[in-house]
Amino acid sequence: MFKRIAFAAAALFTATAPAFAHLNPAEHGSFMAGFSHPLFGLDHILVMVAVGLWAATLGQRALMLVPAAFVGTMVLGFAAAILGAPLLLVEPVILASMVFIGLMVALAIPLPVAGVAGVVAFFAFFHGHAHGGELGAAGALQFAAGFSLATALLHAAGIAAGLAFGHRQKDVTGGTLTRIAGLATALAGLWLAFAG
Repeated sequence: MFKRIAFAAAALFTATAPAFAHLNPAEHGSFMAGFSHPLFGLDHILVMVAVGLWAATLGQRALMLVPAAFVGTMVLGFAAAILGAPLLLVEPVILASMVFIGLMVALAIPLPVAGVAGVVAFFAFFHGHAHGGELGAAGALQFAAGFSLATALLHAAGIAAGLAFGHRQKDVTGGTLTRIAGLATALAGLWLAFAG
């Protein structure tokens, strides 16, 4: 089992290492540029997957509500940036989202679904604003559609992982794997915050 986890972690880090693979959104305001954007940053991948993991630990209504709250509010943050609305501390809040959401998954504190949706929506606004701040108005709709779909797919991957880990079946091993993934996300957020 540990070989599989090590292999998955190695594959994740290898796949996310080439940050230069981003399409430049200022030059390529397209669906593919938007779709590729969340897939080539460790911070994006870990937060989006962690949101899915968190939703999986809550089950039922959260499986749709929590990711929908993130994607919907992320689009609002994107629109605010495109319209020129300033927002302070965008990057620090994005890093804080990694730490906070990772810790919530690791601690597995039972919280109301509406509260979790509100928390992820808060962080999503900053993620969306960062996307919009990088782009400008050219190709905004296509770019937004692309990153929204990629984000939803990363949430779905987190949900699938959470359900595969067996957390909802009260499987001790599954719950442990989910918590380890949450802790790894939080630690990665701290590393990115202090490495830069």
